[in-house]
Amino acid sequence: MLKTVVSVALPVGEHLKIRKNVIQGNHTGKRLCVVTGTHGDELEGQFVCYELARRLNEGLEHLHGSVEIYPALNPLGIDSIERGFPGFDLDMNRIFPGVQNGHLAENTAYEIVQDLLNADMVLDIHSSNIFLKEVMQVRVSDITAETLVPYAKLLNTDFIWIHDAATVLESTLAHSLNINGTKTLVVEMGIGMRITREYGERLVQGIFNLMQSMEMWSGENDSNIANSEELNKTLSNKTRNSSEPTIANSILSTNGEVHFMNADASGIIIPSALHSSFVVEGERLCQIVDPFEGKVLQDILSPVDGFLFTLRTYPIVYEGSLIARIYEEKK
Repeated sequence: MLKTVVSVALPVGEHLKIRKNVIQGNHTGKRLCVVTGTHGDELEGQFVCYELARRLNEGLEHLHGSVEIYPALNPLGIDSIERGFPGFDLDMNRIFPGVQNGHLAENTAYEIVQDLLNADMVLDIHSSNIFLKEVMQVRVSDITAETLVPYAKLLNTDFIWIHDAATVLESTLAHSLNINGTKTLVVEMGIGMRITREYGERLVQGIFNLMQSMEMWSGENDSNIANSEELNKTLSNKTRNSSEPTIANSILSTNGEVHFMNADASGIIIPSALHSSFVVEGERLCQIVDPFEGKVLQDILSPVDGFLFTLRTYPIVYEGSLIARIYEEKK
């Protein structure tokens, strides 16, 4: 059932409409909300919404409770291929929880939060921007980690990154919901303006894992997606249990440190390391080169042994730009 969450008149007789698809099971129960499209250039969540709705509709008799799917919290941004909220020059994920009587964007944010409050779980799905590629990861703040990490482990992702509370912006949707008692997990994966089907299918599998744990799904939960070679590794080189192929053995950041690498020069990136691989200290991740004079301006080397979970893919880089993030597990 399609429902309108926000409908606001725009110039030239148009309307801003934010809608959700409410898929109701065979009786009332818990409520899971899946939201995406907050940034108009992040499209990975579109496939997740499609595949989740398709599978739920095929097995509706196994759903206990309701799943609410919000494919586009920022439909104007998606339509115009803009990251932010068009016409207001702002990032929509920096204005939550919104203002009831505020301007268009603030009021829209307020109505979204009010609609999501009191859900049993909210998944807020993001992609990276067009410059960086991210592995499938769940991001939670340390103040919510004790509550949320057990759920995050079910989502079939590569990495669970627990941020220091000071790094979590208070104006994000996830923070606004969590501080009001609505459990919210942030999933980030892939790259801007693209859909990585393998990531999407794995995340849908993880959502069904989550629903099973919440006693919302009683049907089968099979997956035909083979786990990648890298997912069969851990930083301690232990072998994964092959009898549980649908739940990845996610790396949890509580036992280590995340290292950031930035460019010291402007130029063109020539990649060397593979994204989502395990690298060793001193291994070359990429080079920044000068195409005019044929010079290498910077060799970017891994400072540690670790998991390369963020890597710049856009070839042009400027001094200070983020190049990579590596997670180092402490022994």
